[in-house]
Amino acid sequence: MILFFLIAMLVLSLGYTYMGARLIIPAQLPSPWNWVAWAAVVVFLLIPPLTMYFQMKRVDNHWATILMWAGYISMGFFSFLFTAVVVRDLAGLLFFTGGKIFGDPAAVETAFDPERRLLLMRTLSIGLIALAAIMTGIGFFEARKVPAVIEVDVPLANLPPEFEGFRIVQLSDIHAGLTVGHRFIQSVVDEVNALKPDMIAFTGDFADGSVVHLHHIVEPMKTMSAPHGKFFITGNHEYYSGVKQWLEEAKRLEFTTLVNEHAVIERNGKRILVAGVTDVSGGAFSPEHRTSPVLALKGAPECDIKILLAHQPRSLYEAAPLGFDLQLSGHTHGGQFIPWNLAASIGQPFLSGLNTYGNTTIYISRGTGYWGPPVRLGSRSEITVLRLTRGVTH
Repeated sequence: MILFFLIAMLVLSLGYTYMGARLIIPAQLPSPWNWVAWAAVVVFLLIPPLTMYFQMKRVDNHWATILMWAGYISMGFFSFLFTAVVVRDLAGLLFFTGGKIFGDPAAVETAFDPERRLLLMRTLSIGLIALAAIMTGIGFFEARKVPAVIEVDVPLANLPPEFEGFRIVQLSDIHAGLTVGHRFIQSVVDEVNALKPDMIAFTGDFADGSVVHLHHIVEPMKTMSAPHGKFFITGNHEYYSGVKQWLEEAKRLEFTTLVNEHAVIERNGKRILVAGVTDVSGGAFSPEHRTSPVLALKGAPECDIKILLAHQPRSLYEAAPLGFDLQLSGHTHGGQFIPWNLAASIGQPFLSGLNTYGNTTIYISRGTGYWGPPVRLGSRSEITVLRLTRGVTH
Protein backbone atom coordinates (compact mmCIF):
# COMPACT_ATOMS: atom_id res chain seq x y z
CA MET A 1 0.00 0.00 0.00
CA ILE A 2 2.87 2.36 0.85
CA LEU A 3 4.55 1.56 -2.48
CA PHE A 4 1.31 2.28 -4.35
CA PHE A 5 0.98 5.59 -2.50
CA LEU A 6 4.56 6.62 -3.33
CA ILE A 7 4.14 5.71 -7.00
CA ALA A 8 0.84 7.60 -7.16
CA MET A 9 2.46 10.67 -5.58
CA LEU A 10 5.35 10.52 -8.03
CA VAL A 11 2.99 10.34 -11.00
CA LEU A 12 0.83 13.17 -9.64
CA SER A 13 3.89 15.32 -8.91
CA LEU A 14 5.22 14.87 -12.43
CA GLY A 15 1.83 15.63 -13.95
CA TYR A 16 1.18 18.73 -11.86
CA THR A 17 4.73 20.00 -12.41
CA TYR A 18 4.32 19.58 -16.16
CA MET A 19 1.04 21.51 -16.13
CA GLY A 20 2.56 24.30 -14.03
CA ALA A 21 5.60 24.52 -16.28
CA ARG A 22 3.49 24.66 -19.45
CA LEU A 23 0.84 27.07 -18.14
CA ILE A 24 2.51 29.36 -15.59
CA ILE A 25 6.05 29.84 -16.94
CA PRO A 26 5.02 30.76 -20.54
CA ALA A 27 2.39 33.19 -19.18
CA GLN A 28 5.19 35.28 -17.56
CA LEU A 29 2.94 36.43 -14.74
CA PRO A 30 4.27 39.39 -12.69
CA SER A 31 5.08 38.87 -9.02
CA PRO A 32 3.40 37.96 -6.76
CA TRP A 33 0.90 36.29 -9.13
CA ASN A 34 3.39 33.76 -10.45
CA TRP A 35 4.04 32.61 -6.87
CA VAL A 36 0.32 32.49 -6.17
CA ALA A 37 -0.18 30.32 -9.25
CA TRP A 38 2.57 27.87 -8.20
CA ALA A 39 1.22 27.80 -4.65
CA ALA A 40 -2.19 26.83 -6.06
CA VAL A 41 -0.58 23.96 -7.99
CA VAL A 42 1.10 22.70 -4.81
CA VAL A 43 -2.13 22.95 -2.80
CA PHE A 44 -4.10 20.99 -5.38
CA LEU A 45 -1.29 18.41 -5.54
CA LEU A 46 -1.51 17.88 -1.77
CA ILE A 47 -5.31 17.62 -1.57
CA PRO A 48 -5.57 14.04 -3.00
CA PRO A 49 -3.06 12.50 -0.53
CA LEU A 50 -4.72 14.41 2.33
CA THR A 51 -8.03 12.96 1.17
CA MET A 52 -6.55 9.46 1.27
CA TYR A 53 -5.13 10.12 4.74
CA PHE A 54 -8.47 11.29 6.14
CA GLN A 55 -10.20 8.26 4.65
CA MET A 56 -7.66 5.86 6.17
CA LYS A 57 -7.93 7.59 9.57
CA ARG A 58 -11.73 7.75 9.27
CA VAL A 59 -11.79 11.47 10.03
CA ASP A 60 -15.48 12.36 9.96
CA ASN A 61 -16.31 16.02 10.30
CA HIS A 62 -17.71 18.82 8.18
CA TRP A 63 -14.37 20.27 7.05
CA ALA A 64 -12.84 16.87 6.26
CA THR A 65 -15.85 16.04 4.10
CA ILE A 66 -15.53 19.32 2.20
CA LEU A 67 -11.80 18.71 1.67
CA MET A 68 -12.41 15.16 0.42
CA TRP A 69 -15.06 16.33 -2.05
CA ALA A 70 -12.68 19.06 -3.21
CA GLY A 71 -9.91 16.49 -3.59
CA TYR A 72 -11.93 14.16 -5.77
CA ILE A 73 -13.38 16.94 -7.94
CA SER A 74 -9.94 18.54 -8.37
CA MET A 75 -8.56 15.21 -9.59
CA GLY A 76 -11.16 15.23 -12.33
CA PHE A 77 -10.44 18.86 -13.21
CA PHE A 78 -6.68 18.32 -13.42
CA SER A 79 -7.16 15.15 -15.47
CA PHE A 80 -9.03 17.19 -18.08
CA LEU A 81 -6.52 20.04 -17.85
CA PHE A 82 -3.53 17.71 -18.21
CA THR A 83 -5.07 16.14 -21.33
CA ALA A 84 -5.83 19.56 -22.82
CA VAL A 85 -2.28 20.82 -22.20
CA VAL A 86 -0.74 17.71 -23.77
CA VAL A 87 -2.98 18.01 -26.84
CA ARG A 88 -2.15 21.73 -27.14
CA ASP A 89 1.58 21.11 -26.88
CA LEU A 90 1.52 18.29 -29.43
CA ALA A 91 -0.55 20.40 -31.83
CA GLY A 92 1.84 23.32 -31.39
CA LEU A 93 4.85 21.10 -31.98
CA LEU A 94 3.35 19.71 -35.18
CA PHE A 95 2.30 23.17 -36.39
CA PHE A 96 5.65 24.86 -35.90
CA THR A 97 7.69 21.86 -37.06
CA GLY A 98 5.56 21.62 -40.17
CA GLY A 99 5.89 25.35 -40.74
CA LYS A 100 9.66 25.15 -40.51
CA ILE A 101 9.85 22.27 -42.98
CA PHE A 102 7.11 23.03 -45.47
CA GLY A 103 6.10 26.65 -44.87
CA ASP A 104 7.53 30.11 -45.21
CA PRO A 105 10.38 30.53 -42.67
CA ALA A 106 9.71 34.26 -42.41
CA ALA A 107 6.06 33.61 -41.49
CA VAL A 108 7.13 31.13 -38.84
CA GLU A 109 9.56 33.64 -37.35
CA THR A 110 6.75 36.23 -37.25
CA ALA A 111 4.60 33.74 -35.37
CA PHE A 112 7.35 33.55 -32.74
CA ASP A 113 7.30 37.33 -32.14
CA PRO A 114 7.59 37.62 -28.31
CA GLU A 115 4.58 39.88 -27.76
CA ARG A 116 2.31 37.86 -30.00
CA ARG A 117 3.54 34.63 -28.45
CA LEU A 118 2.90 35.90 -24.91
CA LEU A 119 -0.65 37.01 -25.78
CA LEU A 120 -1.32 33.70 -27.52
CA MET A 121 -0.01 31.61 -24.62
CA ARG A 122 -2.01 33.54 -22.02
CA THR A 123 -5.18 33.31 -24.09
CA LEU A 124 -4.73 29.59 -24.70
CA SER A 125 -3.97 28.91 -21.03
CA ILE A 126 -7.10 30.72 -19.87
CA GLY A 127 -9.10 28.91 -22.53
CA LEU A 128 -7.78 25.48 -21.48
CA ILE A 129 -8.50 26.14 -17.81
CA ALA A 130 -12.03 27.26 -18.68
CA LEU A 131 -12.53 24.20 -20.90
CA ALA A 132 -11.35 21.85 -18.14
CA ALA A 133 -13.68 23.54 -15.65
CA ILE A 134 -16.66 23.22 -18.01
CA MET A 135 -15.92 19.55 -18.70
CA THR A 136 -15.59 18.89 -14.96
CA GLY A 137 -18.95 20.52 -14.31
CA ILE A 138 -20.68 18.53 -17.05
CA GLY A 139 -18.95 15.34 -15.89
CA PHE A 140 -20.01 15.93 -12.28
CA PHE A 141 -23.63 16.41 -13.35
CA GLU A 142 -23.50 13.19 -15.41
CA ALA A 143 -21.90 11.15 -12.62
CA ARG A 144 -24.45 12.23 -10.01
CA LYS A 145 -27.44 11.27 -12.14
CA VAL A 146 -29.45 8.18 -11.27
CA PRO A 147 -27.95 5.43 -13.47
CA ALA A 148 -29.58 4.89 -16.84
CA VAL A 149 -31.54 1.68 -17.36
CA ILE A 150 -29.96 -0.04 -20.37
CA GLU A 151 -31.94 -2.89 -21.93
CA VAL A 152 -29.95 -5.35 -24.04
CA ASP A 153 -31.15 -8.43 -25.93
CA VAL A 154 -28.56 -11.20 -25.65
CA PRO A 155 -28.97 -13.86 -28.37
CA LEU A 156 -27.71 -17.31 -27.35
CA ALA A 157 -27.76 -20.16 -29.85
CA ASN A 158 -28.46 -22.92 -27.32
CA LEU A 159 -31.06 -21.14 -25.20
CA PRO A 160 -34.00 -23.48 -24.51
CA PRO A 161 -37.56 -22.10 -24.96
CA GLU A 162 -38.09 -22.34 -21.20
CA PHE A 163 -35.66 -19.46 -20.71
CA GLU A 164 -36.76 -17.27 -23.61
CA GLY A 165 -37.00 -13.72 -22.31
CA PHE A 166 -35.20 -14.53 -19.03
CA ARG A 167 -34.20 -11.15 -17.57
CA ILE A 168 -30.95 -10.60 -15.68
CA VAL A 169 -30.29 -7.25 -14.01
CA GLN A 170 -26.56 -6.58 -13.76
CA LEU A 171 -25.06 -4.13 -11.28
CA SER A 172 -21.35 -3.44 -11.11
CA ASP A 173 -18.78 -1.03 -9.67
CA ILE A 174 -21.02 0.93 -7.34
CA HIS A 175 -18.03 1.93 -5.17
CA ALA A 176 -20.11 2.91 -2.14
CA GLY A 177 -18.19 5.35 0.01
CA LEU A 178 -17.74 9.05 0.60
CA THR A 179 -19.39 10.38 -2.57
CA VAL A 180 -21.65 7.38 -3.28
CA GLY A 181 -23.91 7.29 -0.26
CA HIS A 182 -27.09 5.75 1.13
CA ARG A 183 -29.44 7.86 -1.00
CA PHE A 184 -27.72 6.79 -4.21
CA ILE A 185 -27.82 3.10 -3.21
CA GLN A 186 -31.49 3.37 -2.29
CA SER A 187 -32.32 4.88 -5.69
CA VAL A 188 -30.56 1.98 -7.42
CA VAL A 189 -32.41 -0.59 -5.31
CA ASP A 190 -35.78 1.06 -6.00
CA GLU A 191 -35.06 1.03 -9.73
CA VAL A 192 -33.99 -2.63 -9.73
CA ASN A 193 -37.04 -3.79 -7.78
CA ALA A 194 -39.32 -1.88 -10.16
CA LEU A 195 -37.75 -3.78 -13.08
CA LYS A 196 -38.84 -7.13 -11.56
CA PRO A 197 -35.88 -9.15 -12.89
CA ASP A 198 -35.68 -12.94 -12.89
CA MET A 199 -32.13 -12.81 -11.55
CA ILE A 200 -29.69 -10.18 -10.24
CA ALA A 201 -25.92 -10.28 -10.80
CA PHE A 202 -23.49 -7.99 -8.98
CA THR A 203 -20.15 -8.19 -10.76
CA GLY A 204 -17.81 -6.71 -8.16
CA ASP A 205 -16.47 -3.48 -6.61
CA PHE A 206 -19.19 -3.02 -4.03
CA ALA A 207 -17.49 -0.34 -1.95
CA ASP A 208 -14.37 1.69 -1.21
CA GLY A 209 -13.77 1.20 2.49
CA SER A 210 -14.41 -1.24 5.29
CA VAL A 211 -17.66 -2.97 6.19
CA VAL A 212 -17.52 -1.37 9.64
CA HIS A 213 -17.76 2.13 8.17
CA LEU A 214 -19.96 1.46 5.15
CA HIS A 215 -22.48 -1.23 6.16
CA HIS A 216 -25.18 1.40 6.77
CA ILE A 217 -24.69 2.82 3.28
CA VAL A 218 -25.18 -0.53 1.50
CA GLU A 219 -28.03 -1.67 3.80
CA PRO A 220 -30.76 -1.00 1.15
CA MET A 221 -29.28 -3.83 -0.94
CA LYS A 222 -30.93 -6.29 1.43
CA THR A 223 -34.37 -5.35 0.10
CA MET A 224 -33.40 -6.06 -3.50
CA SER A 225 -34.75 -9.40 -4.71
CA ALA A 226 -35.38 -11.66 -7.70
CA PRO A 227 -37.15 -15.07 -7.88
CA HIS A 228 -34.07 -16.89 -9.19
CA GLY A 229 -31.66 -15.23 -6.78
CA LYS A 230 -29.11 -12.47 -6.58
CA PHE A 231 -25.44 -13.32 -6.98
CA PHE A 232 -22.27 -11.54 -5.89
CA ILE A 233 -18.64 -11.89 -6.98
CA THR A 234 -15.54 -10.04 -5.85
CA GLY A 235 -13.94 -7.15 -7.71
CA ASN A 236 -10.45 -5.87 -7.12
CA HIS A 237 -11.64 -3.24 -4.63
CA GLU A 238 -13.04 -5.84 -2.23
CA TYR A 239 -9.45 -6.95 -1.65
CA TYR A 240 -8.31 -3.47 -0.64
CA SER A 241 -10.64 -3.25 2.33
CA GLY A 242 -11.19 -6.77 3.68
CA VAL A 243 -12.50 -9.35 1.22
CA LYS A 244 -13.68 -11.82 3.88
CA GLN A 245 -15.67 -9.12 5.63
CA TRP A 246 -17.26 -7.96 2.38
CA LEU A 247 -18.19 -11.51 1.42
CA GLU A 248 -19.85 -11.92 4.81
CA GLU A 249 -21.61 -8.59 4.35
CA ALA A 250 -22.85 -9.69 0.92
CA LYS A 251 -24.31 -12.81 2.52
CA ARG A 252 -25.97 -10.71 5.21
CA LEU A 253 -27.52 -8.67 2.42
CA GLU A 254 -28.90 -11.98 1.09
CA PHE A 255 -26.63 -12.35 -1.92
CA THR A 256 -25.39 -15.77 -2.96
CA THR A 257 -21.61 -15.34 -3.10
CA LEU A 258 -19.76 -17.23 -5.83
CA VAL A 259 -16.07 -17.65 -4.99
CA ASN A 260 -14.94 -19.86 -7.88
CA GLU A 261 -18.28 -21.60 -7.42
CA HIS A 262 -21.51 -22.13 -9.30
CA ALA A 263 -25.27 -22.33 -8.87
CA VAL A 264 -27.92 -23.88 -11.12
CA ILE A 265 -31.23 -22.33 -12.18
CA GLU A 266 -33.83 -24.80 -13.43
CA ARG A 267 -37.09 -24.44 -15.35
CA ASN A 268 -39.09 -27.47 -16.46
CA GLY A 269 -36.00 -29.68 -16.57
CA LYS A 270 -33.86 -27.14 -18.46
CA ARG A 271 -30.87 -25.60 -16.70
CA ILE A 272 -28.75 -22.46 -16.67
CA LEU A 273 -25.46 -22.66 -14.83
CA VAL A 274 -24.34 -19.43 -13.15
CA ALA A 275 -20.64 -19.56 -12.26
CA GLY A 276 -18.68 -16.85 -10.50
CA VAL A 277 -14.94 -16.30 -10.21
CA THR A 278 -12.86 -14.10 -7.96
CA ASP A 279 -11.17 -11.06 -9.44
CA VAL A 280 -8.01 -11.80 -11.42
CA SER A 281 -6.01 -9.91 -8.77
CA GLY A 282 -7.45 -11.95 -5.90
CA GLY A 283 -4.62 -14.49 -5.75
CA ALA A 284 -2.13 -11.74 -4.95
CA PHE A 285 -4.04 -11.04 -1.72
CA SER A 286 -5.03 -14.57 -0.73
CA PRO A 287 -4.01 -17.91 -2.34
CA GLU A 288 -7.52 -19.36 -1.96
CA HIS A 289 -8.84 -16.43 -4.00
CA ARG A 290 -6.82 -17.20 -7.09
CA THR A 291 -9.32 -16.84 -9.93
CA SER A 292 -10.29 -20.15 -11.57
CA PRO A 293 -13.13 -20.68 -14.06
CA VAL A 294 -12.14 -24.38 -14.05
CA LEU A 295 -12.75 -24.62 -10.30
CA ALA A 296 -16.02 -22.71 -10.69
CA LEU A 297 -17.27 -25.52 -12.96
CA LYS A 298 -16.13 -28.34 -10.69
CA GLY A 299 -18.96 -30.78 -10.01
CA ALA A 300 -21.41 -28.91 -12.22
CA PRO A 301 -24.22 -30.92 -13.84
CA GLU A 302 -24.98 -30.82 -17.55
CA CYS A 303 -26.62 -27.49 -18.33
CA ASP A 304 -28.09 -25.95 -21.45
CA ILE A 305 -26.48 -22.53 -20.93
CA LYS A 306 -23.38 -21.56 -18.97
CA ILE A 307 -23.02 -17.99 -17.68
CA LEU A 308 -19.87 -16.66 -16.02
CA LEU A 309 -19.76 -13.69 -13.67
CA ALA A 310 -16.23 -12.25 -13.74
CA HIS A 311 -15.32 -8.75 -12.63
CA GLN A 312 -12.65 -8.07 -15.25
CA PRO A 313 -13.35 -8.68 -18.95
CA ARG A 314 -9.92 -10.31 -19.40
CA SER A 315 -11.21 -13.39 -17.55
CA LEU A 316 -12.70 -14.12 -20.96
CA TYR A 317 -9.37 -15.46 -22.25
CA GLU A 318 -9.42 -18.28 -19.71
CA ALA A 319 -13.18 -18.81 -19.69
CA ALA A 320 -14.01 -18.93 -23.40
CA PRO A 321 -12.29 -22.31 -24.07
CA LEU A 322 -14.40 -23.83 -21.28
CA GLY A 323 -17.60 -23.36 -23.27
CA PHE A 324 -19.25 -20.45 -21.47
CA ASP A 325 -22.07 -19.01 -23.55
CA LEU A 326 -22.16 -15.63 -21.78
CA GLN A 327 -19.84 -13.65 -19.52
CA LEU A 328 -20.94 -10.62 -17.50
CA SER A 329 -18.20 -8.22 -16.41
CA GLY A 330 -17.54 -4.65 -15.27
CA HIS A 331 -14.34 -3.03 -13.98
CA THR A 332 -13.65 -0.70 -16.92
CA HIS A 333 -16.42 1.85 -16.16
CA GLY A 334 -16.60 2.26 -19.92
CA GLY A 335 -13.55 4.49 -19.48
CA GLN A 336 -15.49 6.92 -17.19
CA PHE A 337 -13.80 10.00 -18.72
CA ILE A 338 -10.77 11.20 -20.69
CA PRO A 339 -7.92 10.29 -20.25
CA TRP A 340 -8.83 7.47 -17.85
CA ASN A 341 -10.48 5.60 -20.72
CA LEU A 342 -7.02 4.97 -22.19
CA ALA A 343 -5.83 3.27 -19.00
CA ALA A 344 -9.10 1.35 -18.57
CA SER A 345 -8.64 -0.47 -21.87
CA ILE A 346 -5.14 -1.76 -21.10
CA GLY A 347 -5.13 -5.56 -20.99
CA GLN A 348 -8.87 -5.86 -21.58
CA PRO A 349 -10.42 -7.42 -24.70
CA PHE A 350 -13.27 -4.86 -24.79
CA LEU A 351 -14.19 -1.66 -22.96
CA SER A 352 -17.98 -1.83 -22.74
CA GLY A 353 -21.19 -3.18 -24.22
CA LEU A 354 -22.09 -6.44 -25.95
CA ASN A 355 -19.25 -8.21 -27.76
CA THR A 356 -18.28 -11.68 -28.94
CA TYR A 357 -15.08 -13.65 -28.51
CA GLY A 358 -15.07 -17.00 -30.26
CA ASN A 359 -18.32 -18.71 -29.25
CA THR A 360 -18.70 -16.64 -26.07
CA THR A 361 -20.80 -13.49 -25.78
CA ILE A 362 -19.63 -10.94 -23.23
CA TYR A 363 -21.41 -7.93 -21.82
CA ILE A 364 -19.31 -5.30 -20.03
CA SER A 365 -21.16 -2.86 -17.81
CA ARG A 366 -20.03 0.77 -17.67
CA GLY A 367 -20.65 0.55 -13.93
CA THR A 368 -23.54 1.57 -11.71
CA GLY A 369 -21.53 4.12 -9.74
CA TYR A 370 -18.08 5.60 -10.33
CA TRP A 371 -14.62 5.49 -8.83
CA GLY A 372 -12.49 8.39 -7.62
CA PRO A 373 -13.55 11.74 -9.10
CA PRO A 374 -17.35 12.13 -9.20
CA VAL A 375 -17.05 12.69 -12.93
CA ARG A 376 -18.35 10.82 -15.98
CA LEU A 377 -18.16 12.06 -19.55
CA GLY A 378 -19.38 10.02 -22.50
CA SER A 379 -19.90 6.97 -20.28
CA ARG A 380 -23.02 7.28 -18.15
CA SER A 381 -23.46 4.84 -15.29
CA GLU A 382 -25.98 2.08 -15.87
CA ILE A 383 -28.33 -0.53 -14.49
CA THR A 384 -28.33 -3.21 -17.16
CA VAL A 385 -31.28 -5.43 -18.07
CA LEU A 386 -30.04 -8.39 -20.09
CA ARG A 387 -32.85 -10.27 -21.85
CA LEU A 388 -31.87 -13.76 -23.00
CA THR A 389 -33.24 -14.78 -26.37
CA ARG A 390 -32.58 -17.62 -28.79
CA GLY A 391 -30.39 -16.55 -31.68
CA VAL A 392 -26.84 -15.90 -32.85
CA THR A 393 -24.73 -12.84 -32.00
CA HIS A 394 -23.05 -11.34 -35.06
